[in-house]
Amino acid sequence: MDGRTSTIRELDGIGPVEVRRSARRRRTVSAFRESGVLVVAIPARFTRREEDQWIERMAERVRRGEARRRVSADRLLARALELAEEYLPEGVVPAAVTWVDNQNTRWGSCTPLTGVIRISRRVQGMPAWVLDYVLVHELAHLVVSDHSERFWRIVDEYPRTERARGFLEGVSHSQSRGDGDGEPTDHVD
Repeated sequence: MDGRTSTIRELDGIGPVEVRRSARRRRTVSAFRESGVLVVAIPARFTRREEDQWIERMAERVRRGEARRRVSADRLLARALELAEEYLPEGVVPAAVTWVDNQNTRWGSCTPLTGVIRISRRVQGMPAWVLDYVLVHELAHLVVSDHSERFWRIVDEYPRTERARGFLEGVSHSQSRGDGDGEPTDHVD
């Protein structure tokens, strides 16, 4: 054994928490979300009281960070308009851009006929440049409805396209949402 243990607890106001103890970890504590679970990594020597204190402290820190990164619906539309002006042909304007909770295999979708763009709420909390990529991708569908070469030329105007696609592929892989052949099923349409 390498001196690591893991336990899962359900805490009021926090939800599921996985506490990862490591004998190699001496002083540092870290926390992050993994598939909706708050993971708190602590030194193995911590007492249960210290564990409880650090869970509360780190949960609050994670909540504050998530709140800072959360983009409101109004701000989402405003950001889409900024990106359209910067990276898309003149005159591309979405009719609406909204967060949705029902997209579990897509990061976003667009209905070119109505100009409505929907972004999966799973993108909230991701780095801003990833959200920007998803928005640019969906905005490009207002110009080209398919994923042709012309479509990708438009999307590639956004300088972080390749990096954002890699990030999203990594998230898909880490969530083990593969379709059996090693390819992630999450995609932007």
